Amino acid sequence: MSSMKSNDDIIDWFDDVAEHAGTVQTETLRRILKLNYNVEYLKKWLGDVNVLEMEASALESLYKSLVPIVSHANLEPYIRRIADGDKEPLLTQEPITTLSLSSGTTEGRQKYVPFTRHSSKTTLQIFKLAAAYRSRVYPTREGGRVLEFIYSSNRFKTKCDITVGTATTHVYASEEFKTKQEETKSFTCSPKQVISSGDYKQSTYCHLLLGIHFSEQVEFIASTFAYSIVQAFRSFEELYKEICDDIKEGKLSPRITIPDVRKSVLDTICPNPSLALRVQSKCEELERKDWFGLIPILWPNAKYVYSIMTGSMQPYMTKLRHYAGDLPLVSADYGSTESWIGVNLDPFLPPEKVTFAVVPTFSYFEFIPLYRYKGTEGESVTDDFIEDDPVSLSQVMIGQQYEIVLTTFTG
Repeated sequence: MSSMKSNDDIIDWFDDVAEHAGTVQTETLRRILKLNYNVEYLKKWLGDVNVLEMEASALESLYKSLVPIVSHANLEPYIRRIADGDKEPLLTQEPITTLSLSSGTTEGRQKYVPFTRHSSKTTLQIFKLAAAYRSRVYPTREGGRVLEFIYSSNRFKTKCDITVGTATTHVYASEEFKTKQEETKSFTCSPKQVISSGDYKQSTYCHLLLGIHFSEQVEFIASTFAYSIVQAFRSFEELYKEICDDIKEGKLSPRITIPDVRKSVLDTICPNPSLALRVQSKCEELERKDWFGLIPILWPNAKYVYSIMTGSMQPYMTKLRHYAGDLPLVSADYGSTESWIGVNLDPFLPPEKVTFAVVPTFSYFEFIPLYRYKGTEGESVTDDFIEDDPVSLSQVMIGQQYEIVLTTFTG
């Protein structure tokens, strides 16, 4: 199947589920409950309700009336039991052998979140969907490269052999990540040994070196978060002469000490004096211009820069635009450690104007309307919000602010 046909197919699929979002959401909740109705947490609230024989819309109403909206703190005792080796189905019927560490941006500390094969599958699906929409605006060559500043941190085991790591680490280690590259026809410049080195500085140096090695093939620049791109190019300003020496001689700096990383890079590069000379000359000119437009000058076939650029990433936009010059910045999709939420359907919009369309098959979504508190006459207005009763995805109103509630397949 051609890449274009594949893109059309997944966009047609999304158009269909989005058009029938209300029905799809009801059915998504039914699937979640059919899968997990027998777990300890749900039995606490649903009791002996026969989930398997209930009609989907009635089950949705019953679930919303009986199962309360809770925070992570309410689920933490169950997750701790999973981490400690409790084999009973507590939050999900699917065995949990992996836990994700959240970013810590919500409550100021990292939290454990269940991670299953479903998590990897939805990641692959949103990657393919987002790539299909981007390809309509910024067509790329099949078989091209992506200079992708991505990092797997070291994973560890709990005392009961549960693997723990960041969600991105689990994704990059998954079979779905390899499948994603093959199906989107875009391959990272760096091999898995570089991505999973566990050493940020060594990985960054190798990403940059291999990005230069494949510079003519690079179709776009990417990272999970915008700050990683900015930090990488700040490092490049200091490292470019050393990188050019490595390119020239086909060697690798002694700063790279991890054996399998060294081997994977040295197996990829070869001496290229003409490329090294050309890049060094461009870098010396860029240095005089405070590195403005670094990305399109060094990667002339790059179509855009792609990363999460909203929320806490916004402070990095000024520097990222400085490096990108006139190259478009495309905001990546909207998700959380617990679940992917929405896809960017308008990649031509600047990050400040991006909107996300919720993918109704990923989780069951509810939205709590928030209304800014207006003090009585003479009182100052605070940043406090009044919460209303949650509404379903098909009931959200344009212009209203909401807090998102998730019911996920992973408990």
